[in-house]
Amino acid sequence: MVVCEMTNPLSSDTRDLSPLLPERHPEPDFFVCDIFDAMPKADTASMVHPLFTLSTKPDHRIREYKRNGNFLRIKPGSDGAATVHDRDVLIYCISQCMAAINRGQKVDRKMRFRAHDLLKTTNRKTSGEGYRLLQAALARLQGTQIETDITTGGKEVWKVFSFIESAEIIKETRDGRMLEVEITLSDWVFNAIREKGGDILTISRDYFRLRKPLERRLYEIARKSCGQQRKFQYRVETLHEITGSASTLPEFRRMLTKIIEDNLEHGHIPDYTFELTDDVVSIRPKSAFRKAFEETPTMADQIGLKAEIHTAAKKHASGWDTHALEQKWRDMLHGKGEIPDNPEGSFIGFVKWYVSENGCA
Repeated sequence: MVVCEMTNPLSSDTRDLSPLLPERHPEPDFFVCDIFDAMPKADTASMVHPLFTLSTKPDHRIREYKRNGNFLRIKPGSDGAATVHDRDVLIYCISQCMAAINRGQKVDRKMRFRAHDLLKTTNRKTSGEGYRLLQAALARLQGTQIETDITTGGKEVWKVFSFIESAEIIKETRDGRMLEVEITLSDWVFNAIREKGGDILTISRDYFRLRKPLERRLYEIARKSCGQQRKFQYRVETLHEITGSASTLPEFRRMLTKIIEDNLEHGHIPDYTFELTDDVVSIRPKSAFRKAFEETPTMADQIGLKAEIHTAAKKHASGWDTHALEQKWRDMLHGKGEIPDNPEGSFIGFVKWYVSENGCA
C-alpha cells in the first residue's frame, strides 16, 4: 500500500504555492472572542509519540511502536486511523478545558461546543465540506484504538482506549449541518488536562496553517523536545521512527530535506528552525520565541494578585496554606512559560485542582 504523507487533505488550496494554508478567519467573530483567546494547547504524550497517522488516505495498518520503555499499538477503525489533522479536535478540546481551569471553572470529560467555533479556531473551512470533514474526523478519533503504557497525568497504566469515548451531534440545521457537538474525551486524554503540569504545552496558532502532516509532526517534536533550549538534535533515522512515517528511510530523508529547505526559504514552520548536516537534524528555537520564554519567569514573578484573593482561596484550600499554594501556582506558570489572562481565576482554579489531587491538609 502506498501511503501519501505530503499534502493536507483538508485543503483544496493546493494551487497556492505558499507553504502555509491561507489564514481563513483573520478576524474572529465578536461573539466567540473567548474561544480565540484560549491559546492552543496540546498534550505532550501525542507530541512525542506517533499516535496519529501521517497518511492523507485511509490508513488501515496496525502500527506498533516501542521506545524508551514505552509500548504503543494503534488499531484503526473501519474508517481508518485518526490523522494528524484529526488531532485538531483534541487540541481544541484541551485548549478550552485549560482556559476554563485558568478561569477557576470546573471541567468535565463531556464537552459541548459549537462546531463553527472549532472550525474557525483551527483554521478550517466553514463550508459544507468543512462540516463533513469534521464529522469524519470525529468518527476516526472514536474508532481508532490505542493500546499503551505511556504515562499521562502521572499515572502509568496499561490501557486500551480511543481518543474520544463518544461524539454526538446535538443540534443541526435544516440541511443537516451540525450546529452543536458533544464529545466525551477518554480518561487518558483527560488525565493530561487534570494534571495541570508538564503534560500540556502551548503551541503556535500557525500550527493549524501547516499544510503537510510531516511538518506538523516536526513542529510537535521540536516544541516538546527542544522547547526553549538553544539546540536539540536527532538523527534522521530517529526522526523517521518517532514521526511515525510509513515511508522508507531514503524517501523520508528526501521529504525531510525538502521541508528543511522550504523552511529556510520561507520560515513558515513556527517557532523553530531546522538544519540537516551529516544525517543529524539540529533544531533551534527562533530568537523571538526564545526571548519570550526568557522573559516569562520575570513576568510571572511580577503578577500581582488582589489582596482579597487569599480570603477567597481559603474557602477552597481545605486547610492548606494559600501563600504556599501561591508559590506552587507561580512555579507552575514558570514551567508552562505563559501568563494567564485572568490571574485571580487561574490561582483559584489551581487551588481547587491542588486540593482535589492532594486532599485536605
